[in-house]
Amino acid sequence: MNASRVYNFAAGPSVLPLSVLERAGSEITNYRGSGMSVMEMSHRSKVFMDIFQETQNKLRRLMNVPQDYHILFLQTGASGQFSMIPLNLIGKTGTADYAVTGNFSGLACKEARKYGQISLACDTADRNHSYIPRQEALKRNPDASYFYYCANNTIYGTEWDYTPETGGVPLVCDMSSNILSMPVDVSKFGLIYAGAQKNMAPAGLTVVIIKEGLQGHELPYTPLMMNYKTMIDKDSMYNTPPCWCIYMLGLMLDWVEENGGPAGMEKRKRQRAGMLYDVLDSSRLFTGHAEKDSRSGMNVTFRTASEELDAKFVQEAAQAGFVNLKGHRMTGGMRASIYNAMPVEGVERLCDFIRAFEKAN
Repeated sequence: MNASRVYNFAAGPSVLPLSVLERAGSEITNYRGSGMSVMEMSHRSKVFMDIFQETQNKLRRLMNVPQDYHILFLQTGASGQFSMIPLNLIGKTGTADYAVTGNFSGLACKEARKYGQISLACDTADRNHSYIPRQEALKRNPDASYFYYCANNTIYGTEWDYTPETGGVPLVCDMSSNILSMPVDVSKFGLIYAGAQKNMAPAGLTVVIIKEGLQGHELPYTPLMMNYKTMIDKDSMYNTPPCWCIYMLGLMLDWVEENGGPAGMEKRKRQRAGMLYDVLDSSRLFTGHAEKDSRSGMNVTFRTASEELDAKFVQEAAQAGFVNLKGHRMTGGMRASIYNAMPVEGVERLCDFIRAFEKAN
């Protein structure tokens, strides 16, 4: 670890690997002899088109994306997909199922109600979004145009440990905060999307993986730039795409591949999360928010018995070089976001700090 850098536990935009940042820095004024930065290039130039195609190919290979799926690089932000998904998909039957297990799936569900009839497959607000329901508890409508869920809940610290069975209804998943952290069978999904700023790249890029045939059924008032068919037909280039973020995604995918691919990321994820949960489970001062069988491997949420002590922990942690540990304003407490780029050493040192803080308080 570079001595001048802190351990950054931010929920997003989040930590990036130092080697990726250094590589980007070395190429920032002159990309591979082109005489210019990626930030200055025409998105239609051969040099950028090569970056674009290479990055798309890398993601397809690393996630084992079948050939009948399109990969889109969009600028909507993950929240833009809350509208884009129903605008494009709900028209088939006019209905959709939503599993609400946290803040972002709740917002997506609220947005979707503007465009059709929404059924709640579940709503975990009854226990403050501290758990993920089991398959048998999901209420499913066989006539739904799609079934929507968010794989990992950054605010509450819960994560689905299974892929919902939907009986032929297309499965739509927000993987913003755990994409590339484990192998995924893409063929089980109709659509996967992710804001890039947690596990993939800087903020500004949204990746969409969509099965061929789901496009082309958009509602008649769907805006041009919110139409999947438009973006598929133009290979994400109807307008200027987020060029720098696509380039950075390519560097991140190289790093993921060098470190064992999604399977290697899952191994590191289990190691980091296991250490942190072990420390919290053995603590008399700290308690975790998520129920044990629903815990996130990406966002660990915890607190003490008082807001004053929480604030003291966050302040002293920052002074010790562990930053962005304050919990979301909706939940309070603390949150350690331990995405792919967080070194294991960072979590080891945080565990030491937690033990020391407990002893002192």
